Amino acid sequence: MIQPVILCGGSGTRLWPLSREQMPKQFLRLTSSKSLLQQTLDRLEGISTTPPFIMGHQAHRFLMAEQLREANQAGRIVLEPEGRNTAPAIACAALLAKAAGDDPLLLVLPADHVIGDVSAFQQSVEWAVPLAEQGYLVTFGVVPTHPETGYGYIACGDVLKRGYQLTSFIEKPDAERAAQLLEKGDTLWNSGMFLLRASTYLEQLADLQPEMLSACQAAVDGAHSDLDFLRLAEAPFQRCPSNSIDYAVMEHCRFAAVIPFDAQWSDVGSFDALWEMAAADEAGNVVQGDALLHSTTNSLVMAEHRLVTTLGVNDLIVIETSDSVLVAHRDQAQQIKQLVAVLASKGRRELQSTPQVHRPWGDFQAIDSGERYQVKHITVKPGGRLSLQRHHHRAEHWVVVSGTAQVTVGARSFLVSENQSTYIPIGTLHRLENSGKIPLELIEVQSGAYLGEDDIERLDDVYARHDDE
Repeated sequence: MIQPVILCGGSGTRLWPLSREQMPKQFLRLTSSKSLLQQTLDRLEGISTTPPFIMGHQAHRFLMAEQLREANQAGRIVLEPEGRNTAPAIACAALLAKAAGDDPLLLVLPADHVIGDVSAFQQSVEWAVPLAEQGYLVTFGVVPTHPETGYGYIACGDVLKRGYQLTSFIEKPDAERAAQLLEKGDTLWNSGMFLLRASTYLEQLADLQPEMLSACQAAVDGAHSDLDFLRLAEAPFQRCPSNSIDYAVMEHCRFAAVIPFDAQWSDVGSFDALWEMAAADEAGNVVQGDALLHSTTNSLVMAEHRLVTTLGVNDLIVIETSDSVLVAHRDQAQQIKQLVAVLASKGRRELQSTPQVHRPWGDFQAIDSGERYQVKHITVKPGGRLSLQRHHHRAEHWVVVSGTAQVTVGARSFLVSENQSTYIPIGTLHRLENSGKIPLELIEVQSGAYLGEDDIERLDDVYARHDDE
């Protein structure tokens, strides 16, 4: 039996401003109408598996749940209180599998990769199964096509059936070193995907990282259900050392193997990688959205909210969102993290979230704001229900644009239909619901001395959120 483990963590730094801390790239629709997470789930079709564990940060729990629901996919969402890299996440998945009385092969897949040839990927998994059943910890190495500086590498040793003994991992090289590795011919790109027996991994972890295993065991033992989520115990998991499976286990394990595969793989780790994957026009340009390019070559231009024009430029990355614009040379695509670090040092809110903020009941998007006022477009899904709440510093005016709202204000409950409005005074208990069959859309005008999202006191919430969520 194969138990998929989807690693759904991430900080949303490498594709800023498309990705943000609250919207990492695995939730974005970058290469198709489906998100990267949904594409990862689709790749499991045709492999004999059980419903996957989705290992992710608690802040993204409703995004994960909504994307599974949207894709009609089953899965158990396991919430980490903090990111601790891949080795602890896989350990918790292995412990959960063992606690259920099973000892499956764990197929560990990052949620944010693209694989063009799914059949080749599935064939590689099939080839890896005999090695994993023999006690090998198996990783998958991508056959390199060019001297790439954005990927780590795997050094291969003795030949095994369908693969090689794994010798070591090589950090992302500079251009000269990458060319040397490609010429040498005994290295593969590190895909970050694994197939391993749960008990075998835990045995290796007990020998190599006993402190990590102890913390993970305590986190699993203290886990509790919260709605449809499983929350790992916070205190022991926070004590867990942070390390990747590569360096915590694989490099020190005698029985570590690598299966080569060639399946049009990319970790979509930069805008340059996104440009390389897409179909360029005859001038080498990749364009998404409303853009007009003149005398422009070999560029990536993505426009989400307005017209973007270029004139007489080459090898550029131009990314436009509703609140930010990135202009970069393509040879600087791997340096976005440095720019993100500067944004973080300045406390810029654009690093955390986009103006469109997702909630379990729907989403809202900032339209305009100024001193003592803010305007939002709110969408509530059918069946969506906001918490019973009040604000201490602001009043709200709601104008329904589409659908019918069930509104509670104080002791009153009433319907507000299209082209009708209502008013929520400061300090008044209120709730908004959509009991209809179509999305409810409304314009909210806030006014008051303080308009922050943390000015909220929840008295009842079907999604069990805290006041700061």
